[in-house]
Amino acid sequence: MTAELVRGQNHTLPQTRLEIRVSAGAPVVAGATLGDERGTVRGVEWIAHPGSPQLPGLEVSRQAASEHRLAVDLDALPAEVHRVTVLLALPLGAGGPARFGAVASPFVAVTGLDGGEIATFTLTGLDSESAVSALELYRRQGAWKVRAVGQGYAGGLAAMLADQGLDGAAELAGSIQEAVARGLARSVAPPPPRTPEGDRVRQTAAPATGGGQPPVPPPATPQPAPLPGSATPPPATPQPAAPAAPGGPVDYAHPRRQTSTPPPPPPTAPPAQPGQPAQPVAGDATGWSMDERLYNQIWGMFEDLARAAAAYRSAVDFAESRMDQELERTLSDPRSRIGGAGDRARAEARAKRDELTGRAREALDRDLAQLAAESAVVEPALPAAYAGWDNPVWHGYRVPMEIPMALRIGDLHLPESVALRIPLLVRLPLERGIWIDSGRTASEAAALTDTDTLRRLAMESAVLHAARLLAVYPPNEFSVHVIDPAGSAATALAPLVASGVLSGPPASGPGGVASVLAHLTRRVDLVQMAIRAGAADSLPPDLDPAEQLLIVNDFPHGFDDRAVTQLRYLADEGPAVGVHLLMVADRADASAYGPVLDPLWRSLLRITPVADDHLADPWVGHAWTYEPLATPPGSRVLEQVLAQVASARRTGHR
Repeated sequence: MTAELVRGQNHTLPQTRLEIRVSAGAPVVAGATLGDERGTVRGVEWIAHPGSPQLPGLEVSRQAASEHRLAVDLDALPAEVHRVTVLLALPLGAGGPARFGAVASPFVAVTGLDGGEIATFTLTGLDSESAVSALELYRRQGAWKVRAVGQGYAGGLAAMLADQGLDGAAELAGSIQEAVARGLARSVAPPPPRTPEGDRVRQTAAPATGGGQPPVPPPATPQPAPLPGSATPPPATPQPAAPAAPGGPVDYAHPRRQTSTPPPPPPTAPPAQPGQPAQPVAGDATGWSMDERLYNQIWGMFEDLARAAAAYRSAVDFAESRMDQELERTLSDPRSRIGGAGDRARAEARAKRDELTGRAREALDRDLAQLAAESAVVEPALPAAYAGWDNPVWHGYRVPMEIPMALRIGDLHLPESVALRIPLLVRLPLERGIWIDSGRTASEAAALTDTDTLRRLAMESAVLHAARLLAVYPPNEFSVHVIDPAGSAATALAPLVASGVLSGPPASGPGGVASVLAHLTRRVDLVQMAIRAGAADSLPPDLDPAEQLLIVNDFPHGFDDRAVTQLRYLADEGPAVGVHLLMVADRADASAYGPVLDPLWRSLLRITPVADDHLADPWVGHAWTYEPLATPPGSRVLEQVLAQVASARRTGHR
């Protein structure tokens, strides 16, 4: 069970190999310091930061970003280290906010390698601070614990490092900020900037906080994924909008767009009957296009459901806690243990508990009903990129001429309402690779499925994802390569092979693996060199300018050490220059590599071929069940879509 920490609270760590995931409302610098028994940092060699991201047992991000993943192996730390402090700082001179009070509260989660959350902490109450010690891992009597710190510093990174006893703190802070500002911590240029998303500023059904539940913490900006346990929270980075006064006008102004021309207003909902909630409308969110509005509306629904469930769970916990306290007070009096006084007290306490939980459930049911009504309106209006395979939009599919904002890769739901599914969207172009875990996970669905079936379903899922990517890109702007070392995925790959949409036959054997990896590695190298030299128009004529997707089946079978190194290189450097991974693998099969492959797994968004609750939202940290997409039984929609894609690739137009 996840421990939701408050400032100063600690929690015992059940394992020593961890990930620390950070979500912030703006790009931040993430680092960590090592401290001795007194918490003193002995020198710059005990600090991991973007300019020097790796220490024994510790690895941090190499650049400022809204989402971070820090890898920690407590057993690998030097023996004299007794404390690891996670630091966050706002980059200077980057045109962003200068204080944490101007952004959404940062959210930090300590997770196991399987993505399961151990402890979370939302850093609320920050104002003028530009740097903060978020949390610390410390050793006490041989056992490691995590403590929520939340100590901010108005003096910035230099003041924070000086407070930990570091000599030359100002000089080191300056060099870190300079490295971040110049991009020295990253070897390739970042992806082109995108139009920022707006937050859903209207609330069709605000989660009720009746029944005595405490308020839900403010959002810690999502990523996609990263969604913990995946590797990228939700793909968007919405900023929280100021709440409108009850009954007042709704402000549809984009919170981050600096322009003199406001975006067109969303569709207007029909007037609501007195005492009834407003009727939902598809596209009821900010945005410059219907696709952007639907994208923001879906993430608004995601947040609304997360907060409604949080309010309900908080109310139930409060009711249980209140009942326990009343029973304890009653039974602590010996006089209440005789006669019927004790029984009456227990009955009254349970009645109060049932009343509170009943009221909370009524509020939740109202919110769920309104979200279900909104989903019923939104789903039919979704474009192909956002729609499931069973959506009729696919029957009228035409190859697009522009890349959409995002792509649907599955659905999410909570146990409070299994029938209410929220589309899981990732931004395009992909910012990280995807790993379809073909191993036996802890989910009930995986436990009931044999190993061979899991592998088959994982590869079929990979084919569906590749088909969707091909379908939403313009003709000849997306290419797919396949590595199938043993040829075991021939049946699953049949739709892609038969339609002729692959760049070449699936590569098999050591020679095929080496050839494909060498080809894509060369492409990454050439594009990187062209970007650095400012000569993007000087690429060789034989280089395919399209985005590239590499499907890898049954990793690491068929991979030697050189091939593994090349694959890690593609995972790290490829997304920035248009080369993406879609891996089907069981992590247990690669256990012989030990921690060498840990950065590879961390760099990929993990999804599953069957239902699994390994993803978590960035607002309150619920465990969401991921459901993979599938074509309807007996449907030939996949073959029809691929046939149109292949035809468009041959003719070069729709």
